[in-house]
Amino acid sequence: MDKQQNPQPEELTKEQAELLEKYDAESRFRTFKSKSIAIIVSLLAISLSVYHMYTSYFGTPVTLQHRSLHVAAILALVFLLYPPFKKSSRQTLPWYDFLFTLMAFSTTIYIFIDYVGIVNRGGLPNNLDLLFGGILVVLVLEAARRVTGWGLPVLAILFFLYGLFGRELSGIFRHRGYTWDELVNFMYVTTEGIYGTAIGVSATYIFLFILFGAFLSKSGMGQFFNDMALAIAGQTRGGPAKVAVIASGFLGSINGAAVANVVTTGSFTIPLMKKIGYHRNFAGAVEAAASVGGQILPPIMGAAAFIMAEMLGIPYSQIALAALLPALLFYLGIIVQIHLRATKEGLRGISKENLPQVMAVLKERGHLLIPLFFLLYMLFFSGRTIIYSAFLTILVTIVVAMLRKTTRMSIKDIVDALESGARTAVGVAVACATVGIVVGVATMTGFGLKLANGIVTLGGDSLLLTLIFTMIACIVLGMGLPSIPTYIITATMAAPALISYGIEPLVAHLFVFYFGLFANITPPVALAAFAAAGISGGDQMRTGFVSMKLAIAGFIVPFMFVYNDSLLLINTTFAEGAAVAVTAILGVVMLGTAAEGYLFRSIHWVLRIVLFAGAILFMNPNMVQDIIGLAIILVVVLWQWRKSKKTPETAPGLTA
Repeated sequence: MDKQQNPQPEELTKEQAELLEKYDAESRFRTFKSKSIAIIVSLLAISLSVYHMYTSYFGTPVTLQHRSLHVAAILALVFLLYPPFKKSSRQTLPWYDFLFTLMAFSTTIYIFIDYVGIVNRGGLPNNLDLLFGGILVVLVLEAARRVTGWGLPVLAILFFLYGLFGRELSGIFRHRGYTWDELVNFMYVTTEGIYGTAIGVSATYIFLFILFGAFLSKSGMGQFFNDMALAIAGQTRGGPAKVAVIASGFLGSINGAAVANVVTTGSFTIPLMKKIGYHRNFAGAVEAAASVGGQILPPIMGAAAFIMAEMLGIPYSQIALAALLPALLFYLGIIVQIHLRATKEGLRGISKENLPQVMAVLKERGHLLIPLFFLLYMLFFSGRTIIYSAFLTILVTIVVAMLRKTTRMSIKDIVDALESGARTAVGVAVACATVGIVVGVATMTGFGLKLANGIVTLGGDSLLLTLIFTMIACIVLGMGLPSIPTYIITATMAAPALISYGIEPLVAHLFVFYFGLFANITPPVALAAFAAAGISGGDQMRTGFVSMKLAIAGFIVPFMFVYNDSLLLINTTFAEGAAVAVTAILGVVMLGTAAEGYLFRSIHWVLRIVLFAGAILFMNPNMVQDIIGLAIILVVVLWQWRKSKKTPETAPGLTA
């Protein structure tokens, strides 16, 4: 396949770049006229990547210094790369952005110079502490506005105001109130505010895995995934849609950027889906749902698994294993609906002569799988730290890419990957710094526990109602935010409500993580679905609702594993895990069939409800429920098969 058919992020066409900028503010970079300024920006980005690789091998400075340097460099890149407004020039650097850049570095220089004094003062700030702390807070909020839009900084400002004036409130959310000095000091010279866990994870795991993704992209891994997906599924019924699911799932797990994944992969897969006959809304929805789902798919999960491990204090391997079956069920649910839709509409796949061969793809680019297998070995079996494993895997990627001419990286490619990785990390890092304000105020005021108590109170004594309210809270909190900050916020604000019911922390965190992510395909703010509609030419809201239907397993499975954590393969034997997997798979197939309303022929709405109920029974591991679910499956299958034989149904017209 020609490489230009599926451009990587650094190879976007003008139309793709414009679409990405429309729905993903993080991609709105400046392109300088001045070569000297462009070189300075590139050197800063490359230096930041080299610094993180160096510290992953040799160790970091003390925590506060390391995190402050990470934040300062990220803020500097924001003010150098992002114009303040959409209509601002993207080719020049105004004097005030140069000033903001210097101010950003001043906040870390002060910490390095007076670190001993900061430690000795122990929470009693002097005027310089407050000055540089105030500068940092303002710069973080402005940087977040430029990169992510108004949503996250407004949320942070509201929390800051809550910290200042919470004493004026009544009811459970009232607190004793904090002064400006107390809040600024907490945000600046502790590791619980802006330099808290969120930015700590950004300065270690997230940055390195984004950098790893940049090197994989330069080596042509995206092309490999697309070609392999085409070779495996392209010829099957509805093949291009299945290709989109496979390719977007793998790429989404690595890069963790749903909207960017939609634009890059979707520009290749959506036209193919439309060409064989899928409706434009459905084609866009397939790409959106598959791209979002990549972030729940091990091994990398868009770096979320590593953050979860840090927050919960449990091994990464335990999280990856727990997340595996639900993620596979999510994708199975999409593929079932894709296949049934293709069958109903009489759609075919791509002719064999127009597809690559599996062995040819493996021969050409199969060696690019070696870094992924090496990473899995390092994470699961080597006993090394996660950041050291990521560092070595980046080096292995460079070496392995050299094995064939088509994937070999030149010195320029390596330098470009270092720069691209830093640029890509800017959005997540700024969001994590801003989330530090939210989480910091929540920690000081106890807001997280108060919100959890509020959710539990609304739910009464009903776990189901509490789960529903928690789901709604996570979707609302996740609207318009990057996935990693969304998880950190929902884990802080919503997960405690579930833990208070005695639910294991890992189960609660996976629950809120799922629904925070699904905000990307849940109208009215479904950015991944809107971006897909921009490519397909479909209706944005309809594409969003179809995305939700395709992702129905993802909306149901979290409820199931809360009630029975054996779906997460927790505390189960191999035999029990296998039995759970089989019944859950059957349940998801039933669920997809009920959602699509087709099996041999259209299913009557009453039978669809029955089938949906049977699917829920099957997905919740229980012997009696499994027997009932199996009986429902047999009855519906036989009924539909007999009806199709008696009165064959003609393929209806295309629908969304």
